[in-house]
Amino acid sequence: MVIRDHGDPGDAPSAPPPLRPPSSGARPSAAEQARTIAAAANAATLASLTAEGDPWASLVAYGLLDGTAVLCVSSLAEHGRNLAGDPRASLSIVAAATGADPLACSRITLAGKVVRPSDIELDAARAAYLSAVPAARFYLDFSDFSLWLLRVERVRWVGGYGRMDSASGEQYAGAAPDPIAPAAARATAHLNADHADALAAMARAFGGYPDTDTAVCSGIDRYGLDLRVHTPRGVAYTRVGFPAPLVSADQLRSATADLARGAASSWTPTA
Repeated sequence: MVIRDHGDPGDAPSAPPPLRPPSSGARPSAAEQARTIAAAANAATLASLTAEGDPWASLVAYGLLDGTAVLCVSSLAEHGRNLAGDPRASLSIVAAATGADPLACSRITLAGKVVRPSDIELDAARAAYLSAVPAARFYLDFSDFSLWLLRVERVRWVGGYGRMDSASGEQYAGAAPDPIAPAAARATAHLNADHADALAAMARAFGGYPDTDTAVCSGIDRYGLDLRVHTPRGVAYTRVGFPAPLVSADQLRSATADLARGAASSWTPTA
């Protein structure tokens, strides 16, 4: 994953380095992040090109057919005419806001070319769109509306400040949404409310910060937990991985309990 330095304003707090190597740093790839964000929404900003070559942004709804965005566009709309004239397009999809700063939200751009569904794809594309946008049953069969598929050629994922990476269309097609995502917010809140001591123990034993005073879980995915740790040396961020990637949200409770037990039994204080 590429991490970009946006510069040092001079007064930003420094993050203390780990005192030990973290036991696991596995994270979802940019392609997996993109598939997860796309699967969690049904609205995006579509960028198309006018006949004069000018960029044109439009709010659209979409469904997903094996990760491929399905659009239902009217030829009466400007972006509908744009797509008919030039198939190059991109979708910008923003994850649900979790704070006051919109630029701290995760988001993706899916770029490629639109095509009409083949005869083999048509029924599945129609079903995918209706599943994501049930109200489309009132207009989907109007003569001016048509279905389009965005064949993704390039993906850009931004996870907030300083976290970003790219993926190819092939990588995006081969990835899958994180099965933990629908339960992640609830699980994060539960861990922070009821298991703060266990999170601190995980940071000490597995996160590389044996001097952790307290720890807060800032995110969970199929590969592990993101922790914000408070130490006498300052505040840092670390990763605690699961022994193996989870395949279902049903595994979350047992997986985090195993981490807590392992942390309690394996951690020894530094000299």
